Amino acid sequence: MMRNAVLPRELNSMIAPERKDFAVKAGRAQPRKKAWALIIFGLFWTGFTSIFVFAFLGPLFVGKEVHFESNGVPVVAGPGNLGEILVPALIIGFFVIIGIGMLLGGLYSMFRKGGYYVGTPLRLVHYYKGTMRSIDWEQFSGDITVSGNMDTGSVSLQMRTGRMVSRKDGPDRYVPDVIYMSRIPNAFEIEKICRKRIKENDPTPPNS
Repeated sequence: MMRNAVLPRELNSMIAPERKDFAVKAGRAQPRKKAWALIIFGLFWTGFTSIFVFAFLGPLFVGKEVHFESNGVPVVAGPGNLGEILVPALIIGFFVIIGIGMLLGGLYSMFRKGGYYVGTPLRLVHYYKGTMRSIDWEQFSGDITVSGNMDTGSVSLQMRTGRMVSRKDGPDRYVPDVIYMSRIPNAFEIEKICRKRIKENDPTPPNS
């Protein structure tokens, strides 16, 4: 028999009138592979832009001048004349900060806890650090991914909402929003419950 997690008192009071299909505490906010993808891309981006930092600004670090062209005009910048190089340095620094931001975001996602998930006959409730999000089952498309073993696993629920992502080498692609319940107990049992509730609350009429 599946045992429900002990919920915070505030969450219990919020959903008290409803019957709980399941109540679990997620070990992570997202699957580890998504965090790794962001970390690796952040490292690549930061490393690539750092090449420009050292190639363009490197001589200044050792007290030498930098020679470059601006609008076709030769420009010399040095330790005593940094005004000419200020704008290019800010542009390069902006891209370096983007890479560092992605790297830090990936590290944060790697260790961020997932909070509590509670399923009721009508909705899925997510509770994390005093903030509750309630999603009706009809908002999910029914496309579910489950992984792990009989003790611990992860469940990913695709939603009907999403966004269009543009691509250089092809047409725009629709990316649905996804709710992740990562590193939870009884993942396969919970997947069956979610699938059942999504079908029961499906807003689309059945085919005749």
